[in-house]
Amino acid sequence: MKILFVGDVVGKPGRALLEKLLPGLVDRYMADYVVVNVENAAGGFGITPEILAEMEELPIDCYTSGNHIWDKKEGLPLLDEHPRLLRPANYPDGNPGGGLYVGETAAGIPVATINLEGQVFMKPLESPFRTAERLLDGLDSKVKVILVDFHAEATSEKQALGVFLDGKATAVVGTHTHVPTADERVLPGGTAFISDVGMTGPYESIIGMRSDKVLRRFLLQSRGVFEVAKRDTRLAAVVIEADESTGKAQGIERLLISDG
Repeated sequence: MKILFVGDVVGKPGRALLEKLLPGLVDRYMADYVVVNVENAAGGFGITPEILAEMEELPIDCYTSGNHIWDKKEGLPLLDEHPRLLRPANYPDGNPGGGLYVGETAAGIPVATINLEGQVFMKPLESPFRTAERLLDGLDSKVKVILVDFHAEATSEKQALGVFLDGKATAVVGTHTHVPTADERVLPGGTAFISDVGMTGPYESIIGMRSDKVLRRFLLQSRGVFEVAKRDTRLAAVVIEADESTGKAQGIERLLISDG
């Protein structure tokens, strides 16, 4: 079976490209299950009910997120209302939503998606390593195919989680930095890995935002309002091929597709 994972969708340009390309990619790669990271979907920060309703029209089975999922207050109730919309599982109890969703392919094959956030250069959350252990231990033994979206800053932490979960998860894919890496591979125990899938959005930018707005902050050290850029939109994704009977990955292919 094949899983298509699409990296962080940034603002309206990212959403427009996703809408344009996703159905064709599902057909071209014969994807059985589709997961999309949507934490930057609303102007680069969070998600709203209107945007989630828009995305529900697309062939998406599960939505992951990260630290920006909390940025739109109107989006917070969605975490409880839509089990397929995940937030990182290692946030404290009492927050809305959860970080694990078990869905099914059209053929009835169960697929678990786990969303985690890193600790290095980020919030002092519960260990993503121990959280992953706990969630995996609680899964039904019938669930063999397991995808982990690790929303983290440090490459070393992402690689460490990949090695830690090698043979326990089908794939560990990194998100958050918006910069695609070229280290996709299948680890010795059968887990597909990439440090960062990259973003789906405008690449004539600084990680999706207008360069002048970002440069102003670096040069003046004062806060300003960021704005999503518009040009050179690209879709970043990976296609993971897995043995549905064992959950082992058989391959991972990195995609970076320009508009037009």
